[in-house]
Amino acid sequence: MKILLTGANGYIGKRLLPVLLEQGHIVYCCVRNKQRFTHKELPHQNLRLLEVDLLQPKTLYKIPKDIEVSYYLIHSMLQGTEDFDILEKKCAQNFVDYLKTTENRQIIYLSGIANEDKLSKHLQSRKEVEEILKQSRSYYTILRAGIIVGSGSASFEIIRDLVEKLPVMLTPKWLLTKCQPIAIRNVIEYLYKSICHKSCLNQTFDIGGTEVLTYKEMLQQYAQVRKLNRTIISLPVMTPRLSSYWLFFITSTSYNLAVNLVNSMKIEVVCRPNDLENLLDIHPIPYKEAIRLAMGNIKQQMVISSWKDALSSGRLSNKNFKYVEPPSFGCYFDTKSYPIGDIEKTIDNVWAVGGDRGWYYANWLWQIRGFIDKLFGGVGLNRGRRHPNEIEIGDSLDFWRVLLADKQNMRLLLYAEMRLPGEAWLEFSVNQKQDKTYLQQKAIFRPKGLGGRLYWILSYPFHVFIFNGMIKGIINYNK
Repeated sequence: MKILLTGANGYIGKRLLPVLLEQGHIVYCCVRNKQRFTHKELPHQNLRLLEVDLLQPKTLYKIPKDIEVSYYLIHSMLQGTEDFDILEKKCAQNFVDYLKTTENRQIIYLSGIANEDKLSKHLQSRKEVEEILKQSRSYYTILRAGIIVGSGSASFEIIRDLVEKLPVMLTPKWLLTKCQPIAIRNVIEYLYKSICHKSCLNQTFDIGGTEVLTYKEMLQQYAQVRKLNRTIISLPVMTPRLSSYWLFFITSTSYNLAVNLVNSMKIEVVCRPNDLENLLDIHPIPYKEAIRLAMGNIKQQMVISSWKDALSSGRLSNKNFKYVEPPSFGCYFDTKSYPIGDIEKTIDNVWAVGGDRGWYYANWLWQIRGFIDKLFGGVGLNRGRRHPNEIEIGDSLDFWRVLLADKQNMRLLLYAEMRLPGEAWLEFSVNQKQDKTYLQQKAIFRPKGLGGRLYWILSYPFHVFIFNGMIKGIINYNK
């Protein structure tokens, strides 16, 4: 069967793709930038890659006319608090308009549980997208999920951050709101088992796990699984704005995501009864077991996808991926070059930079810079990295984004997503000079206005101190 997979670089798409390929389907993956698609399934005889932007209708002609089933996994919640709903509706409308020209028979959409009369902007937007997709000539299958529990999911990572970091939590009252979490494995099951199933056509289903829990109970059960003693005290005075800042500073979430999550978490997301799990022969995984499965993947370094790797989890635009060669005009540079003996060890150290390993020198200064960035609404250092020693294009790496990760040619290029009066890049490469091998580390800064120039001048002494130590640390580090 020929299947169209939108959102192929997203958290759900990356996990659904290998399952569809394993079942023998021909899968057309829609991505906005082919450079970011570094899926481990490549190359695969049944995988086709399409560079399509649903906000640009002229790009949709690349989608073949003979597709049979389409997955709509496009969400724009992270883009901002003001207009993400407008973007979502525009994407959905462009998608439906084009599908009317194809042989597509079914659209499968992963939405959010929206059974309350008063919805958050996030959930209301999902519901409006549902209505647009129903206008298609194709059958529709809408699966509504609440909290998804899996390694790398935004909800799970927030729960993990809170419980792991805080022995005592003073929490907002919305932690008493009820929800029905579902394991990521069950979500993927529902998605692929719905393909052309007669009972799923032109139907909307809520999907969830076996338990209805409050967010407080979810935190407590996570602590029990991890064998951590935690005290949780709910405060009635914590406003939505304070709650958003609380999540933003304590967890790895962006402020935009924190605002939308807080607004959604005030609303109960409990499934309306249906018989879908029996129709599709799905066995819901209990919440504690879902946590154990997620933690197992984390410990085994098998996190397939993470919400942090979406471009919208920072401030980088898709267009910045054209800068695989950073700009030079109007830029300031700090270039360091040191001879190396063990090339393989040095490159492995470059590929392990950030996250738990840190930045090889003056990590406390990097932490201070991350805290300052958080104060000004930036992403800070809390995002860490997806894997301790693997890097793919598009990955988040603390407050950097990976633009290029070419280990064979020994070059890594990062783009800064921290708050700056300008733009910044950090590049590592290996070069040969007069029969010697050197590691080159280049910091590039393109200032914005007078403020940007003053920033570079005032911070330059710190850069000299930090960058000198960093390149030496990379070369000399031994596990």
